[in-house]
Amino acid sequence: MRSAPTILHLDMDAFFAAVEQASKPSLRGKPVVVGGLGPRGVVSTASYEARVHGVHSAMAMAHARRLCPNAAYLFPRFGIYRSISETVMALLGEVSPLIEPLSLDEAFVDLEAGDLADDPRAVAEGLRARIRAITGLTASVGLAGSKLLAKIASEQAKPDGLVVVQPGTERALLDPLPVRTLWGVGPATAEHLRKAGIVTVAEIVHAGEAELVRLLGKAHGASLHAMAAGLDNRPVVADRDVKSISVEDTFDSDLHDRAHVRYEIDRLADRCVQRLRGAGRSGRTVVVKVRRYDFSTLTRSETLRAPTDDPAVVRETARRLVEAVDTTGGVRLLGVGVAGLADFTQEDLFAQHAGEQEPGEEFVPELPAEPRPQPDRTHHWLPGQDVTHEEYGAGWVQGSGVGRVTVRFEVPTDTVPGRVRTFAVDDPALAHTEPLPLVAAGGQSPATSPKSRSGGGGESEPDLGTSMP
Repeated sequence: MRSAPTILHLDMDAFFAAVEQASKPSLRGKPVVVGGLGPRGVVSTASYEARVHGVHSAMAMAHARRLCPNAAYLFPRFGIYRSISETVMALLGEVSPLIEPLSLDEAFVDLEAGDLADDPRAVAEGLRARIRAITGLTASVGLAGSKLLAKIASEQAKPDGLVVVQPGTERALLDPLPVRTLWGVGPATAEHLRKAGIVTVAEIVHAGEAELVRLLGKAHGASLHAMAAGLDNRPVVADRDVKSISVEDTFDSDLHDRAHVRYEIDRLADRCVQRLRGAGRSGRTVVVKVRRYDFSTLTRSETLRAPTDDPAVVRETARRLVEAVDTTGGVRLLGVGVAGLADFTQEDLFAQHAGEQEPGEEFVPELPAEPRPQPDRTHHWLPGQDVTHEEYGAGWVQGSGVGRVTVRFEVPTDTVPGRVRTFAVDDPALAHTEPLPLVAAGGQSPATSPKSRSGGGGESEPDLGTSMP
């Protein structure tokens, strides 16, 4: 444990939802929920305006809609989230070279490594101000002598706050907190402790290490007792090694057609390889995950002869793996991942195939046994997606259905909500586009189209809660 609060934990406030509010003037100060929009969708992030209605992350989207029917329910835009995350991590890099990212919106920073340990509060306040000035978003920060306490402090600071845990005050912070606050205490462990009469962190300490070991086992019991006492010597570790890269989708209705399953596996394999290449990695082991109609989950894997980031190889392997799984009853979820990561790639595609070729023999890739279904996504409009119109300029999809799509024309730098217009889903003047930055380079506002600011002629605004599919 350090004698000064020089470990900083930063957590962006309601990150995905906050980005959407910053991007869309009409949603500022209103409830926003980001996540999967289908019947089986799950909430990724809810704005604080939605949280007061009981909506929270990992909640079923259908439940969220019942709790907060008038919220804006938006499809996630990971591209812009990653872009803003890179900006925030770069700002952390100006404070210290030792950063441990935990996710797109969360990281530990070792201030001692940056020779800024003399006044950690001033460093944290300056960092929060810089993030707000450059991104328009808020962050909560905890400062403490350990990673555990710094993370708990940042939770206490939310939203848009700063909490410093001074040496000697650790127990005052920890004692009244519920046991679920500590790392490694999930619902099952919390219930086990509750049955033993332990519901707060202070009660863990008072129970003693021997009792915790008896209840939870030697390793878990001893580590939990140490954490409850505020003891945590883990260092901030930069560039944590990623073990695998994967993607998965839960489907609105169970998949029964084998050709459709193969199509989705191919699509997931391509997305997985995009992430793999984006991380500059390759991998030897392809993994397929299948959750069936009865919620049973199966995984199958195959290790290749050499690392690859070739989408054809990953697709072929994933398809071969899923063929070995009985999916006749229906499939709720599919996933494709690559493990055994390496920093180099086997460029020779032929090396991935077990069969040998004669010198000079032409390689002919195996064709699919039957054609894959090709769903028409030409006019697929999802709430929150960025679009542009030849006449009205930049905007975002507010909702769609029955052959129509409703678009609100506004950009991040607008100070008032933009106008709403409705078009046919196949309107040739309407197209998907890349997101505009929240704040452009050099602090200049992104260019806006005068046409998108024009008034008059717009349809009446539909209710956000009912216009979203």
